[in-house]
Amino acid sequence: MFKKILIANRGEIAVRVLRACREMGIKSVTVYSDADRTALHTRYADEVYYIGPSPSIESYLRIEKIIDVAKKSGAEAIHPGYGFLSENTEFAKACEDAGITFIGPNSKAIELLGDKIASKITMVKAGVPVIPGSEGAVKDESEAFKVIEKIGLPVLIKAAGGGGGKGMRVVRDKKELATAIRQASGEAQSAFGNPTIFIEKFLEQPRHIEYQILADNYGNVVHLCERECSIQRRHQKLIEESPSPIMTPDLREKMGEAAKKAVRASGYNNAGTVEFMVDKDRNFYFLEMNTRLQVEHPVTELVTGIDIVKEQFKIAYGEKLSLKQEDIKLNGSAIECRITAEDPENNFAPSTGKITELIEPGGIGVRLDSGIYEGFEVPIYYDPLIAKLLVWAPTRKEAIERMKRALREYTIRGIKTSIPFHLLVMQNPQFVAGEYDTTFIDRILGKIEYKKENYEIAAIAALITKTLQEQKASVATKSTKQTISPWKLAARQSMLRKM
Repeated sequence: MFKKILIANRGEIAVRVLRACREMGIKSVTVYSDADRTALHTRYADEVYYIGPSPSIESYLRIEKIIDVAKKSGAEAIHPGYGFLSENTEFAKACEDAGITFIGPNSKAIELLGDKIASKITMVKAGVPVIPGSEGAVKDESEAFKVIEKIGLPVLIKAAGGGGGKGMRVVRDKKELATAIRQASGEAQSAFGNPTIFIEKFLEQPRHIEYQILADNYGNVVHLCERECSIQRRHQKLIEESPSPIMTPDLREKMGEAAKKAVRASGYNNAGTVEFMVDKDRNFYFLEMNTRLQVEHPVTELVTGIDIVKEQFKIAYGEKLSLKQEDIKLNGSAIECRITAEDPENNFAPSTGKITELIEPGGIGVRLDSGIYEGFEVPIYYDPLIAKLLVWAPTRKEAIERMKRALREYTIRGIKTSIPFHLLVMQNPQFVAGEYDTTFIDRILGKIEYKKENYEIAAIAALITKTLQEQKASVATKSTKQTISPWKLAARQSMLRKM
């Protein structure tokens, strides 16, 4: 096994990979920018190297700097996490050229699957169902009209490269077509340096379901079943769960086999995710493949018991998969809420600053992947994701109740977060019934009311925890100077009774 690995990332995902290194006895190296001088991942790694100013384009996206750190530190492999350079073909090639193992797929697979047009053509040849649309790039309005005549409205204009909802426009009327093409192409050029666009049939109220896969270097492929990712805003996932509320054994098997076909057709290796859209009649279509570790991978870990990051290490080192498809069993139900530094009451506007108080949830069946601590300054330069709160329970109903409990325990002060939003979703009757799709947030967001009692519940939990901590500290030290004033304690107890 590798003796030393460089984690070329930050935040909660860097900490998560560092933990896997520590459990496997692998020395770890990580990097940081000016904004991350005191970040949690820099405190956890065995070795830490500075790579530049705060903007990611001057630090975490600088391929030559990261390769240089790997060489200086003697790291044999690099784990890119997600985001930043994780799906960058040039970075994967640079690792290969430097004789450093890239813990992820080979550069050819990244290049193929990073191009949505090329990957779609590959899937058609492999017999994987795809969404009807243009056979390739659409160059102008006249070509677009021909596609619309064939598949009908509404359609989705999409960028050929990149993701995250950028370079996408829905067209419901032919009069909107020219403007949509111009806007999507311009946004794609700005975001990805590639103005190429194509057209797909727009599916009304679909479900977004993805399959986690593992593939070694010897042709062995398994899927770890599905994750439901339909709770989205602006094409960004907010809540994920496994198993999907709509899944049947027959549909799971068919989608799983399609996912494995997609992997084999693209020559893919390591961990990855095949994403599908499922329409109201339960027809499924290949959407894209993410050639990296997904943000929501812990959901699958909780229901399968498989450590996906450790499997990545083993595959990259050249080991054969020890898992067979019949070994994969789903156990219970898991839900993930992405905790972001955003203000849900203000259209999810970014919220940065110093975390003045942090009380983390715990208890049976709760997992928290976090990149923050009390006193940490949340920077403005990066993705707003600061933590992932996950729960596991024997049933979906129990998992929802456990998540509600955990969210009410979770206190982050000094910045606004998405915690109140997640609590309201967990209480929504449609979500509880499993009757939702990718339009769920758009349909209910305007109806959401952030009631005062939700904050009061969090305040009560915080107050109880703080009081108990101080009482414990007082008993442990037996110091009169640290003893809580009886007047102060009585006041708190009175306040709790009133609440």
